[in-house]
Amino acid sequence: MKYNVSHLKELEAESIYVIREVAAQFERPVLLFSGGKDSILMTYLAQKAFYPARIPFPLLHIDTGHNFPETIKFRDEMMERIGARLIVGSVQNAIDTGMVTEEKGYNASRNGLQTAVLLDELEKGKFDAAMGGARRDEEKARAKERFFSHRDEFGQWDPKNQRPELWTLFNGNKQFGEHFRVFPLSNWTELDVWQYLAMEQVPLPNLYLAHKRDCFIRDGVILAKTDVIPMKPTEKAEEMLVRFRTIGDMTCTGAVYSDADTIEKVVEEVAAVRTTERGGRADDKRSETAMEDRKKHGYF
Repeated sequence: MKYNVSHLKELEAESIYVIREVAAQFERPVLLFSGGKDSILMTYLAQKAFYPARIPFPLLHIDTGHNFPETIKFRDEMMERIGARLIVGSVQNAIDTGMVTEEKGYNASRNGLQTAVLLDELEKGKFDAAMGGARRDEEKARAKERFFSHRDEFGQWDPKNQRPELWTLFNGNKQFGEHFRVFPLSNWTELDVWQYLAMEQVPLPNLYLAHKRDCFIRDGVILAKTDVIPMKPTEKAEEMLVRFRTIGDMTCTGAVYSDADTIEKVVEEVAAVRTTERGGRADDKRSETAMEDRKKHGYF
């Protein structure tokens, strides 16, 4: 399969430039790692940015305790392979200590509980910049982000108070206690990501490829049948041929029907699809402004 190599290399160079700017401007940066394709891509680019040295900052994963087992297995194998330092913030520990309260009911999810754990880990590590894999094409709230996105001393985001970024000049000045979220992949699209991963032959969790799995449908979202999602009496699980376009907490991550069992087939599928990859995320369907509300309070 042929790709627009020059376009992908321009995106690569831009992202590496942003990652190096973070290393140059901030004292204690960290890279947010979810185990999804975007954070895997960002980690891969960070490796390129500082090769032959190792990545000079730690990676931070906020583990809800309801992640797909395949994601955790891939994460641990990847960290051992690249020799990166990994910090894990546990939502389960936050629940046990009373920091957060777990939701109840059929639609309960731990996804929103990640915010408090993330802010706590950023505070404990005294991190002044947190790089995330969000892209502007994912969701309308994420389209409002700059590369360098300021957060106040409470970790909150004001979309109306952002700094201009003319001529790719980034202003990382901040007051004590404040930090920045930085998004090196801002200008990538889902198709760009898949084409680059295919071109570079970057390893990925097998969740992204078509496989048979017991699933059920709730409010139009295909959810995996697991022990952490209580099924309603009217819901019935059956074996389906699916893959995941995003990977997050099992309680809110929807699958899509697909027979794309290779990355090349995924590229073809993504090129033809007309729905956003977060269209299957149940957490985004809670309200019209669900993502923006979460981001204002410190979400990724």
